[in-house]
Amino acid sequence: MPIKNFKPTSPGRRNSSGHTFEEITKKKPEKSLLAPLKKKSGRNNKGRVTVRHRGGGHKRRYRIIDWKRRDRIGIEGRVAAIEYDPNRTARIALIFYTDGEKRYIVAPNGLRVDDRVMSGPEAPIRVGNALPMSAIPNGTQVHNVELSEGRGAQMVRSAGASAQIMAKEGDYALLRLPSGEMRRVRSACYATIGQVGNVEHSNIKLGKAGRNRHRGRRPQVRGSVMNPVDHPHGGGEGKAPIGLPGPKSPWGWYTLGRRTRGKKQSDKYIVRRRGRRR
Repeated sequence: MPIKNFKPTSPGRRNSSGHTFEEITKKKPEKSLLAPLKKKSGRNNKGRVTVRHRGGGHKRRYRIIDWKRRDRIGIEGRVAAIEYDPNRTARIALIFYTDGEKRYIVAPNGLRVDDRVMSGPEAPIRVGNALPMSAIPNGTQVHNVELSEGRGAQMVRSAGASAQIMAKEGDYALLRLPSGEMRRVRSACYATIGQVGNVEHSNIKLGKAGRNRHRGRRPQVRGSVMNPVDHPHGGGEGKAPIGLPGPKSPWGWYTLGRRTRGKKQSDKYIVRRRGRRR
């Protein structure tokens, strides 16, 4: 999915780039798979900011994605179209199943129109097919990974992401996640073969503030230039130091360096933390 660089016709265009959208085959979404998306960020009904740095942006409608695919076991589907989804970085694929039902799935890299997809333990090892990890060979790249059986995909869903099945021990499969974390997941959990599409999304340069505003992201202001009433770092003459042992959030939480993850039940499944040297 190539990236186009814009000509410097204005200062905002000089360093900006965007998608070519060559892989998109259908512009209008499937009406039966749309749902309203209420904005929850920015200001509330009293005019007070409840979520900082968010608000505005283009109006969107939610595309209902089939994260589970467990009720489609053994039913073959045809990829009818590859579509743009404003709610996520990845593209989505519209699937027409042989029984007449239509579903959206996250489009993996390499999936094309008229390709066939299937889910279930008997499905072939092919891009776009969803299988339990017990039926997937070691070394295979997967995405849309379940954390618990039947709950639906919760991990590895963004553009260009993929996890790798490293080994299987008893009822668990060992996964290497995109962050580098090594984690055990029950091998009965489903995952989809392949890497999430739109791989070059991380190389996009917005180029101007307006493109961030279209996404619903408002400007962020440094705490050190605020007043003391607004932020722990505020106040002082000139570029004053923060006057604290360490940086804090507006609500007094320590940031930058302090570990925020407490003891969790899922710690026993993590074999190696992300960011550790190998």
